[in-house]
Parts: sequence; C-alpha cells; structure tokens
Amino acid sequence: MTDKPSDTNGKEGLSRRQFLKNSGLVAGGVVGGSLFGGLLTNQFQKKTVPNKKDMANLQDARMFFSRKEDFDILSAATERIFPKNDNGPGAIELGVPYFIDKQLAGSWGMNAKDYMRGPFTQNLQAQGYQDSKRNQDNQGPNTATQSPTPTPRYQTRLNRSEIFIIGLRKFDSVSQEKFGMKFVEATGDQQDEMLHMFEDNKINLTGIEAQTFFNLLLQTTIEGAYADPLYGGNKEMMGWKMKEYPGPRMGYMNQIEEKEFIIMDQESLKDYQTYG
Repeated sequence: MTDKPSDTNGKEGLSRRQFLKNSGLVAGGVVGGSLFGGLLTNQFQKKTVPNKKDMANLQDARMFFSRKEDFDILSAATERIFPKNDNGPGAIELGVPYFIDKQLAGSWGMNAKDYMRGPFTQNLQAQGYQDSKRNQDNQGPNTATQSPTPTPRYQTRLNRSEIFIIGLRKFDSVSQEKFGMKFVEATGDQQDEMLHMFEDNKINLTGIEAQTFFNLLLQTTIEGAYADPLYGGNKEMMGWKMKEYPGPRMGYMNQIEEKEFIIMDQESLKDYQTYG
C-alpha cells in the first residue's frame, strides 16, 4: 500500500501567499509603505548617510513662531542689532532668527528649569534692595537711607516665549502709531529709533518692562551670532570666521609650542559627530 502524497506544504504555501496578499505586504500592496512594508523593503534599500549640507538646511525651519509676521519682525530687529557690514554678514545671514526660534521652542523659552513663583517685583534692583535691607538690619525698621533703584530685570510670571511674542508685536504697534507702517516696512533709522525706545524703557508692555525684553533680544542675538552652529545660528561658522575663532578643539598638542599666531580652520561640534 502506497502512501498518499501529503498536501500540507501546498496548503501552507497557499495560506502564506494569501496572508501576504491580503495584508498588502507584497509588491503593490496597499500598506507597502507602512510599518510592515518598511520592515521588508528596508532590507533591500541602500542606506544613505545625510550630508552636512542637508543637515544644515534642516535648521532653516521655524519651530516656535507659527505666525510668519512675528518671525519677520524678529528678523528685522536682530539685523538692526547685528547688521551686515564690511566685517561680515549680519544676523539674518548668520541664521540668528532661527537660533532664537529654536531656543524659544525648547525648555529655555518655556522657563522649564526656572523658579517661576512670586513675588514679582519688576522695578526692584537687587543691589538697591540689599543695601536697604542691610541698613534696616543695622539701624532698625524704617531707617533705610537708600531706596531701591528702579532698574528692570527679569521678574515676571511670563515665560521667555510669551515675552518675545508680546515684545515683537509691540514693535509693530509702535511703528504703526509713530510712522504709520509696519515695523518691517520702516527704514533702518526708524527701526533703530524704536529699538532705543525699548532699550530706554520708554514703551509700556503688559507684564514686563520694555528694557527687559530688549535685553533678552540683545542677548539672544549675540548668542545666535557666535554660538556653535549645532544650536541653529552662526551659519557656516561665519561668526567665528570674522573673529578667527577656530571653534572647539579636543586638544592643542601639535600647536602648543608654536610662537607665532596660528590661523586654524573652523570646526563645529557637529564635526565630531558621525552618522551611520
């Protein structure tokens, strides 16, 4: 008696083919580009390594500013603070607006690591307060001989991202009132005049002193021009090139004995990272 050929393999093969067809994992399947399709097709695709140019282009994208108008005001203001001249590029060419945008989108902009509870005394200078307190301790209550000097500093319940939105939009409203045009449409001299008004604390803002906002804007503009390009500014290390600063180095053993000034090519923190 001969054994009857088993059709187990045939059924199993048919079952598998049917499963693949129904689930769309074969070529032309409806989910060929989804997670399951990627598991199959990725095995046969050549892996590509992103080049530095592609990585740099990713920096030129807004993460915090949803309104282009706000970002345009920021760009114009930073360019007046750090303008392009014979020494080199200005804030816009250096990518400073994108640097600030990325900082505001992160923990710094949200004050995630700062103590944000009151009391908030916006016009109380620290040194003046300390001097008054010292006099009270030495001479008894109500005998302070020096009053706190009204000097704006960061004392507000607003986080930095909120401060920037309020300040930048105030630029536009002041420009409309004073010159009858948007801030980005004003001349360079007119924009400078408005910046000085904020610096001199001659503008009223809600919840924050105008000078405090200006100081934040000034600080982040300078940081964006000279910080490592890893953080979104100092594009192509042009800020460093203006100052002949080489960037971070792991060591200077080969140059430590040199007596002449050495001009070194700029390197970013990204140059020490590998992709793959």
